[in-house]
Amino acid sequence: MIIRLVAASRRRDPQTWLPRRVCLRQASTRANHDPSKLRNMALVAHIDSGKTTLTESILLQSHYLSSAGSVDTGSTTTDFLPAERERGITIQSASIPVRWKDWTFNLIDTPGHADFGMEVESASRVVDGAVVLIDAVEGVEAQTKGVWRQLDRYDVNSRILFLNKLDRPGASFRSSMLSVLANRLHPRPMAITLPIASFDPQDYARAEPGVQGLVDLVKWEVWKYDAEGKSSIHPLPRTKEELEQSDLFPPSHPLVPHLLPARVTMLDNLAQVSEELFDVLLNLPEDPSAYLSVQSSKILPHLRAATLRNDILPVMCGSAFKHIGTELLMNYVGELLPSPVDVDPNPKAMAPNAPLRALAWKVGWDKRKGWMTFVRVYAGTLKSQSSALNASQSQREKISKLLLLYAAEAEEVDSLPFGSVGAVLGLKHTRTGDTLVSVSGGSNASSLRDIIPPPPLMSVSVIPHSHADLEPVEEALKALARTDPSVRVETLEGQLLVHGLGALHLEIVESRLREEWKVNFEFGQRRVSFRECLGSGDVSGVSNVWQTEIGGQPVQIKLDFSVTPLGEDEPPDPLWDGNVVLKADGKPLPPGELHVNTNSPLAHVAKGISSALSSSPNTTLALSQARIQLNGLDYPKEVHPSLLAGASAAILRKVIRAAGQGDLMEPYIKLKISVDESSVGRVVEDLGEHGGEVLDLNAAEEAEPEPFVEESAYIPPQWLSPSTGKAAKGTSSRMKRTILAIAPLSQMLDYSSRLRALSGGHGLFHMENDGFKRVSALRAVDILRELGRM
Repeated sequence: MIIRLVAASRRRDPQTWLPRRVCLRQASTRANHDPSKLRNMALVAHIDSGKTTLTESILLQSHYLSSAGSVDTGSTTTDFLPAERERGITIQSASIPVRWKDWTFNLIDTPGHADFGMEVESASRVVDGAVVLIDAVEGVEAQTKGVWRQLDRYDVNSRILFLNKLDRPGASFRSSMLSVLANRLHPRPMAITLPIASFDPQDYARAEPGVQGLVDLVKWEVWKYDAEGKSSIHPLPRTKEELEQSDLFPPSHPLVPHLLPARVTMLDNLAQVSEELFDVLLNLPEDPSAYLSVQSSKILPHLRAATLRNDILPVMCGSAFKHIGTELLMNYVGELLPSPVDVDPNPKAMAPNAPLRALAWKVGWDKRKGWMTFVRVYAGTLKSQSSALNASQSQREKISKLLLLYAAEAEEVDSLPFGSVGAVLGLKHTRTGDTLVSVSGGSNASSLRDIIPPPPLMSVSVIPHSHADLEPVEEALKALARTDPSVRVETLEGQLLVHGLGALHLEIVESRLREEWKVNFEFGQRRVSFRECLGSGDVSGVSNVWQTEIGGQPVQIKLDFSVTPLGEDEPPDPLWDGNVVLKADGKPLPPGELHVNTNSPLAHVAKGISSALSSSPNTTLALSQARIQLNGLDYPKEVHPSLLAGASAAILRKVIRAAGQGDLMEPYIKLKISVDESSVGRVVEDLGEHGGEVLDLNAAEEAEPEPFVEESAYIPPQWLSPSTGKAAKGTSSRMKRTILAIAPLSQMLDYSSRLRALSGGHGLFHMENDGFKRVSALRAVDILRELGRM
């Protein structure tokens, strides 16, 4: 065991005045490496669901820390950026290896705010399983569904649901389970732990909030917790009579009669997706107590298999802040979530001498270490002081050092074997989503599945303080865009523009440029990113020839493009920002930087197409909803293929100009607004005045969502969480209503302050991206006038 003292006095952050914490780190995971004991996992959730607090609790319970930090004081391990500690939110994903029993968890704490969705996107690409947190007071929220879809997109099928904050007033195990069904996250959520709000039956009658223990329905145990979060484990009796007389619960405790039905329902539901378990249960005596005799060793293999197949969604619960349920969760992460061997059982990939295949899922910058590339090894072994080929960029890279990262700290290692997650120092060309392969035979290696950044929704101009500051600002923006691919940088008519995913995202970009790169600039006025569609003009007479001179000799290049509006039933390509670009054979043409050989003729043509689409000659807006097919290419073989970029951009711009300006599009957002009954009218009126459309006015939150209950899920009674049971009815004097709406993002940039005024400070809202929508002719005139085009 390696003992390290975190010297907080060397940091200029809140830890300088907080008690020092001793980090107890287990021996390096590379010794006796067993990939079947690895769990590459992410914590994902809506903002403020407790992901970072749960991470801190996991580090405490695994003896990585001697005392847990707090989000409120800015002392957590994984939120180490100054902006994260100042705002109390997670901005970038942080990876940390955790030893628990005989497992190693490569745990990735991800942001919950939609503006930092790229961090969840990249983490989802390299994990094999995930723990999805739900705030038990709020239930499933907007970004819960957003991260759920991201996990679906990258086939992360094995998940555990953790209902957090059960100690808070208003928390409800039942309502949270119903919200999972109502929002169609999974048809079979399966509770494998139940909360014990109190061991005093009177607390249930008084509707006292809290959680003092948990019942493990699989291992049939009770976990009791003291005020410091220390646990003690007690086996439950195996017969109904002994259970009712057990001294683990006081007489007349309301939970005891429900424990046997809860276990029976869990086993019956699990048997529906496991024939072997069905046969085991079929051979049991008819006595209901027989279900209590089934040992966990008979249940866990079937529970794990069903989790790996995504037949069920295991549901656990607790309070990360009070460290209740953390150890249980870690046990079941090891028991249920997949290892790299489960995801890719190919024995050739696991061999240490197998050809290397690794994916760069994130790029970071450190003042002392320089560029750090985070990788996941999918085959072979990555070794320090070696070379690798970037198959995505066709560039040879030197591997100088390999690191295991403990959030802000690092431990140098000699190698990263199959299934490992770590960081590489010294890579010059590698970007997020690139594939690293062995140099020998690497030219024929195919790239791993790429990571696609979300489209930008908002932009801002960057104004350097002086001409001398221009180059440092451009270099800083280039570096920042490498660390965060969702940041797009372009120069338009001499103006430097930065595109991001939202207002908060751009605020963080601004603070990072100042604090990390120390450059001098000002941000201009924020504006959303509009799009232009292809016009309906005749393009048949546009010349497909581009001419220039090189060394006094004329050069002629022919490019035959077919450019039409995208069909309604044709899905847009996210790699081309809502357009579709095809080769002559009808297969997709990837953007230039994603070609295996970035110096090939088609790669340069793709770069030219990207340039033309990024700025329409009609409005300077990016073009969207266009279908472009390259039907023919003819150029002198003696000229360098890089000329094709300029030629394709020039010819395509002529086609777009001839087609004329089409419809304009602007980004819309979905809004979920919760306000008092008295404020509904004012909020709805304000939405209408700002171009919004109300989709639904839900009934009061007190309505029971019984229609969402399915027979395949065990839904516990409401009183299981006393502060939401019958005794708590009527304790709130305000009736809340939920408004679902869509609205133009451009009209919602100041909605936080508007809603505060409309609701008297009692309104809450969440927003998520709803894509681009075409605007009316009147709105198009307003947009062009705003851009200075009229």
